[in-house]
Amino acid sequence: MMNYKTMFAAAPASSGYDTLVVGAGFAGSVLAERLASQAGQRVLVVDKRPHIGGNAYDRFDDAGLLVHPYGPHIFHTNSADVFSYLSQFTSWRPYQHRVLASVDGQLLPMPINLDTVNRLYGLSLTSFEMDGFLASMAEKIEHPQTSEDVVVGRVGRDLYNKFFKGYTRKQWGLDPSELDASVTARVPTRTNRDDRYFTDTYQAMPLHGYTRLFENLLAHPNIHVMLGTDYRDIVHLVPWRHMVYSGPIDSFFDYRFGRLAWRSLDFEHVTVQPPRGQSLVQPVGTVNHPNDHLYTRVTEFKHLTGQVHESTSLVYEIPRADGEPYYPVPRAENTAVFRRYEAEAEQLSDVTFIGRLASYKYYNMDQVVAQALAAFKRLTKSTSTVTTP
Repeated sequence: MMNYKTMFAAAPASSGYDTLVVGAGFAGSVLAERLASQAGQRVLVVDKRPHIGGNAYDRFDDAGLLVHPYGPHIFHTNSADVFSYLSQFTSWRPYQHRVLASVDGQLLPMPINLDTVNRLYGLSLTSFEMDGFLASMAEKIEHPQTSEDVVVGRVGRDLYNKFFKGYTRKQWGLDPSELDASVTARVPTRTNRDDRYFTDTYQAMPLHGYTRLFENLLAHPNIHVMLGTDYRDIVHLVPWRHMVYSGPIDSFFDYRFGRLAWRSLDFEHVTVQPPRGQSLVQPVGTVNHPNDHLYTRVTEFKHLTGQVHESTSLVYEIPRADGEPYYPVPRAENTAVFRRYEAEAEQLSDVTFIGRLASYKYYNMDQVVAQALAAFKRLTKSTSTVTTP
């Protein structure tokens, strides 16, 4: 893997920059690449972390295993445009993610499918009978408002208690009855035996890792990168015409309307030796633990990367209330605060807000890429002349 710290040493530009990009994750890096390569702009990318890639950054640990320091990032999309765009910067390793949940002493497929129900209850239902079984378990909820309503109305109280309630409480620090319906609405229930976690058309991992992908995204000679730098320290020192901001929107406005609520995570990485004659310790990439332990899930990276190595690396995810902002808390009062920041942002013609943190919305990686590509089209459409370096 290239030494990106050397590769991306920022060089000063006497005439300044056309665009200052805050954040070197997917949102900022995709826009930087488009602006540099397609609009001929000089772009400065600034990130407070000592690396590119945002939360998708990966690296080799001391044992030589490729790991994701900020938890597993699994790429999947239904967008041919997004997949085609990223394919300019990486080759792919086909990978379909599978998840098991530790429930009642068994490891059962998650999302819930036909095998989950049959193994849990000792049944032999067919796909044709599954709908009727779930209907018999479900509680009638006329107008589901909360995450609890959604699940109970779909699969009933028992499956809700076994698979969702404990996991959601750990993840969000709130009971599902206190969370917006969108939290659990994203998780499907299947009447067949499909045990893939995602069903998207394109499911793959960057062949040489995410960091290499980001190195290729940012390799254009018009792009300069400053790492380990808070943009506030240079925003008045470096000339720029437009800003692309992908950080927390409440921080940008100095929390004038209060702090937005986020959930964070601690990641405990461990390297272990698999049992003799085996290369892995888990049967699938991720095992959920909804009802025991402080952690919510454990992921084994070699499933994701396909790396051949005598050791294996796992990461345990432990939710917490403070720390790096990872998940916006979907409650009405938080949305109301965000709308006030959003209204302020709309008044600024020289700043484009983009990405999960600036949008206060949980996005998958492909959704952030799509958002950045759409933002590029808007920005260049509104500019009558193109600035060249």
